[in-house]
Amino acid sequence: MTKEQIIGAVNAAIAERGCFLVEVTVSKDNDIEIIIEKEAGEVDWEDCSAIDKVMHEAFDQDVEDYALTVSSAGLDRPFKVYRQYLKAVGTQVDVKLKGGKRILATLAAATEDSITLQYTALEAVEGKKKKEKVSHEDVFALADVNSVTPYIEFK
Repeated sequence: MTKEQIIGAVNAAIAERGCFLVEVTVSKDNDIEIIIEKEAGEVDWEDCSAIDKVMHEAFDQDVEDYALTVSSAGLDRPFKVYRQYLKAVGTQVDVKLKGGKRILATLAAATEDSITLQYTALEAVEGKKKKEKVSHEDVFALADVNSVTPYIEFK
């Protein structure tokens, strides 16, 4: 089975659960991973179970010989699709830019091609000896971004 066949089989069930598809991977050994995200709230076990059931109804596991994992995008995985950026607007994100720079910021806006970040940085200010916090709101092209992940602060 192909990615397209899998997507065709599960797309309606994903939408019915208030979710959207983030990624489908199929290994050479036919290990299938379906990653979903919820429009509002968090993906739960019932969401994953419903997608698993649809897959098993669409593809006979004895005939196709596949292993299936259905899971949420998770907090440690970089955003893959535009809808993840939209869902994260207003939240803290960890952004790694090409060239190695890392920014912890609030995702202020997102388009299909760019993200707007609000953050503060310690910078040299003319006429001052000590670096000071300077507020920024900058737009970055997604082509200049290596990854964006949710930022979780443990207190």
